[in-house]
Amino acid sequence: MAVDTEHTKRVIDTAIRLGAVALVAYICFLVLRPFILPVAWGMIIAVAMYPLHLRLASALGGRSKLALTIFTVAGLALLIVPTVLLIGSVLDAFHATQAAYEAGTLHVPPPREGVQEWPIVGERLYEVWSAASQNLTATLDRYTEQIRGLARGILAAGAGAGVTILHFVISVLIAAVLMANAEACHETARSIGRRLAGDVGADFADLSTATTRSVAQGVLGVALIQALLAGVGMLAVGVPAAGVWALLVLVLAIVQLPPLVVLGPVMVYVFSANETVPAVIFMVWGLIVSASDTFLKPIFLGRGLDIPMLVILLGAIGGMLATGVIGLFVGAIVLALAYTLFTTWLEQLEPSQTGAEE
Repeated sequence: MAVDTEHTKRVIDTAIRLGAVALVAYICFLVLRPFILPVAWGMIIAVAMYPLHLRLASALGGRSKLALTIFTVAGLALLIVPTVLLIGSVLDAFHATQAAYEAGTLHVPPPREGVQEWPIVGERLYEVWSAASQNLTATLDRYTEQIRGLARGILAAGAGAGVTILHFVISVLIAAVLMANAEACHETARSIGRRLAGDVGADFADLSTATTRSVAQGVLGVALIQALLAGVGMLAVGVPAAGVWALLVLVLAIVQLPPLVVLGPVMVYVFSANETVPAVIFMVWGLIVSASDTFLKPIFLGRGLDIPMLVILLGAIGGMLATGVIGLFVGAIVLALAYTLFTTWLEQLEPSQTGAEE
């Protein structure tokens, strides 16, 4: 009876301790939840960009702090400057349109006849566009509710984009801090790996780092190349707001959708607004850009890894579908670790089977 009582006390004591640890962990999660996404992206940026930082530091004569400062300023500039320019251009266009409308000088040019031939929306768009060119005020009054709904959607999208930009600004700063302490962070990751999985855990930490860099090159790098090429093509044929469309191509390419989703309607517009020859050239260019990931991903994805490219690609796409863009990296890392564990288990199993057969 005394033994049972002592055992019960130990069980209760253990349960209380586990409950206290769980409570502290939950409170920590609530406190840190707003920072989880920026920290995760900061870690990804730091891991992906660290080799470039080392090359830059070497080119600057080993001045690591100067290279880190250049990286931070460049990263913030790439985020902030286009955002400020875009907001400024949108506000200027809005104020100019509002002033012209109030002065009664705002005029919508009539649509080309080719607009009616656009698939799905052509006829309806031509009708509304023609009405607006003839009597803008009456057309606006007729579609007031639709315009308000569209305005609310645009404002919501703008607010979401602003929060995303803020997250990435914080992520760049976190990445700079992590790269400044890269060696300590690397040893910490290896120590955590050894604590979780023994001696092989350190190798798993290194594999996670290599997988993150591979996905950054094979997914984000390819998406950036496609967006730049699409933007150059649209600028060449005079597509309005080419930067915005290029940004949409970047987002779609990151989430593994073909850029043709954006470039297709743009091609239709180019055919209606330009001569046939440049429109055909742009169409060919857009098709090449949309299909370029089929030969770019095998070049960039899986470089420096013993993991098959298909495993990394399936992990990235599946992770993205399950948890969003951050899942591109989490899914690829988890599937790469699972593949390594599975192959290691098979290699350990083969000698024992051979011995049994003998």
